[in-house]
Parts: sequence; structure tokens; C-alpha cells
Amino acid sequence: MTLVITAILIFAFVLIATERLTNINKSAVAIFAGTVCWMIYIAYGTDFVMARHASEYSSFLDGAVTSSSAVKEYIARNVFLKYVGKASEIVLFLLATMSIVEILDNNGCFDFIRQLLRTRKSRKMLWTIAIVTFVISANLDNLTTTVMMLTIMHGIIPNRRQRMIYGSAIVIAANYGGALTVIGDSTGLLLWNSGLVSATNFSMSLLLPCLIAWALPTWWLERSLPERVETDFATMPYRGDDTRLNIWQRLLMLFVGIGGLWFIPSFHSITKLSPFIGALCVLSVLWIVNEVVNRKLLAVDANIQRRVPRVFQYGIIQMMLFVMGIMLAVGAVNETGAVDWLWAQLETQIHNSWIYGIAAGCISSVLDSFAASLSFITLNPSTEMNADYWKIIAYCSAMGGNVLCIGSISGLALLKVERLHVGWYFMHVGQKCLVGGLLGLLAMYFIL
Repeated sequence: MTLVITAILIFAFVLIATERLTNINKSAVAIFAGTVCWMIYIAYGTDFVMARHASEYSSFLDGAVTSSSAVKEYIARNVFLKYVGKASEIVLFLLATMSIVEILDNNGCFDFIRQLLRTRKSRKMLWTIAIVTFVISANLDNLTTTVMMLTIMHGIIPNRRQRMIYGSAIVIAANYGGALTVIGDSTGLLLWNSGLVSATNFSMSLLLPCLIAWALPTWWLERSLPERVETDFATMPYRGDDTRLNIWQRLLMLFVGIGGLWFIPSFHSITKLSPFIGALCVLSVLWIVNEVVNRKLLAVDANIQRRVPRVFQYGIIQMMLFVMGIMLAVGAVNETGAVDWLWAQLETQIHNSWIYGIAAGCISSVLDSFAASLSFITLNPSTEMNADYWKIIAYCSAMGGNVLCIGSISGLALLKVERLHVGWYFMHVGQKCLVGGLLGLLAMYFIL
């Protein structure tokens, strides 16, 4: 059964990597793999439990007679819930940050971005978009930032050819900005939740590599733009009656939302509670502020007119389901002992973290970067905090996700919004990202 469960995971990875060809949503594949793997595991649970948890199971029985029902109950309570908890921590954190962004966006707190983009100089607009995306993505998850910036950019630039360039710059900035912090990307969040990295050490180690890998391809893209860019600015973004806040009220909400996210690493360090508790705390405070400043709107029930882009809603929900599914599937394979066996075989041949990092980058270019990084993180049984291995895997996964846009969920969002072809992206953007990523990896080599 170990081979069967492992084969299901590998087949799921193949379907995820070929999503553009099969048109099967990778979130559905991940959820299916996660559920089926655990169903098979628990059906043949006696062999697995006796091989890996014999002493714990004996304590669980406490003198009672073992049975199929007892094995299943032990797995459900003591094995399965551990992986559900790990996945839920990330999903709840993403849910909290998504809700924070939704509240801020509905109240016009990001309208200043549109004002910053009021220029017809193509290079100035490109760097403004890239810098703003990089900074926001370091504080929010990269998919949320990508969809929000693509929506803003789409309403400003009517020329599709130019939107393809600007959209690519947004994806690059979002992926590397997210990789820079432990709250900006699912991989960093997983490492942080697992106690494998500290927020400050992680960010300082990846700062220069991420800046190089982001700035070089952005500068390269700048050279392919004309001197002037076509723009189509509306006087004000249409919102119906969903917000009447003045600028100071919007700044207050922006400070509570984004400033609260900055405090989460300190909250985790002080309380040792999971980071999603801090994110939910920030969300609750922002929610209260939102109701206070919008009390007149709430009184007349105008609040129900607020709208959120469907691509934003569905994209985030799909990402959360994907994270949950893939973590459950990998967890089931890990419980069979296959991961420990594979690591033991690799360790006899490979002792270099950089080789694992390059492998993770290559796999991330065709497979989802989170799925690839999760596999390599699970592969290494070490629990050493701030080890070079974790940072290398995190950076290389982000790098691989930019070479082919199918390798990151942000890139897939760009494909759907602008209907790009993977070949066009690789020829005009991916090659530049590969050069920038390798130079960033070289800088990381000297830093670590």
C-alpha cells in the first residue's frame, strides 16, 4: 500500500504540472489526492501504525485488546489530526489575510496606488507598479497581491501587449516580495509555523538575493517598453455607495491592517501561539474599526452593495484548498515511511543543500512552487532552526516559479487574466527571470 499511496501523490503531481493541458483544476486534484491517500492509509492502518507508532499505540490501548476499530480511532486522533492542524494553520492565516485585504479594498484604502500610477512614462509606471507590488506582497500573500495589482493595472492600461509586460512584472515582484518574508508566501509561512526559521533571520538571508532576482528582470522588461504608455484613467474608481470614508479614515484602516500584519512576527515570538491567531486578532480589530467608521452605512444597510472581484474570491479559495489538499497528501505519504526511506537513500549520495535547492527550483518551474518546496521540506527530517537548507529551498522554489508562469499560482492568475501563452512568457520573461534568479542564488551562496 505504500507504493499505491506514493503513486497517487506522484500522479497528482503530474496532473498539477499539466493543468494547462488537461484543464483539470489543480486544487481539485490536490483535494482528491489528500482524501484518497488517507482513506487508503486508514484502511491498511495496522501495518503502518505498528511500524511507526507501536509504543504510542500501546499506550493508547492502555491494556485494551487491539482491533481494526481501535487502530482507526488511534489514526484519526493521533496521526491524522497532526497534519490537519499543520495545514489548517496556513489556511486560516490565508483566510485572515484575504479578509483583511477585502475590507481594505472595499473601503478604498488602496486607491492611492491608482494615484501613484498617474503617469504616461512607461518606465516610471513599470517601476512604480513593481515596487508597490514587491512591498505589499512582503506583507500579504503573493496571490492576493497579484490579483489586486492586476485588477488595478487592467483598468489603467488598455493595450493588451503592454499589459502582458506590466502583468509579468507584477508576478515577478509578487513572488519575490512574498518569498522575502515568512508571511508573504505559503512556503515561508510553512517553515515559520513549523519552527524551522525565525522571521528576522529568514528575511535578512533572502533580502539581497530576492532584490537581485526581482530587479534585474524588471530592468530587462523596462527596455522592451516604448517611451510612452497608453493609459485610461477614470476620475475615481466606481464603488457605488459602498464607501464614503475620508482620506484619514482610510489611512487609519490601512495602518491597522498592514501595521497589524507587521506585528504578527513579534506576537508569535512573545506568545509562541500559531501566527494565524495573530492574523485573526488583526482581522478582528480591523473589522471593529470598519464598523465604527462605516456606522452610517451599516445603519442604512448599504453595506450589502459592496463587491469583491470574482477572480479574487475564487483564486484565494482555490489556493487554500490546494494547500490543504497537498499537505494532507504529502502527510499520508510521510506516514507510510516512504519519505524517510527516500531521504536515507539520497543522503548516501548527496550531502549538498545547494543541489537539493537547484532540484527544487527545476521542479518548481513545472510543478506548483508550494508543492515542490513542501516535498523537499518534508523530505529532510532535520528540525535545526534557521538552517541554510530551508532558506535555499524557499528561494529556489520562488525562482523556479518565475521561470515558467505555470510554476506559481500568481503566474497562473496572470495566464487566466491576460490569456497569455506559456511559450510567450518563457521567451520574453522566463529567460530573464532565470538569469536574475541564478545571480540571486550566487549572492545567496556568498551570504550563507
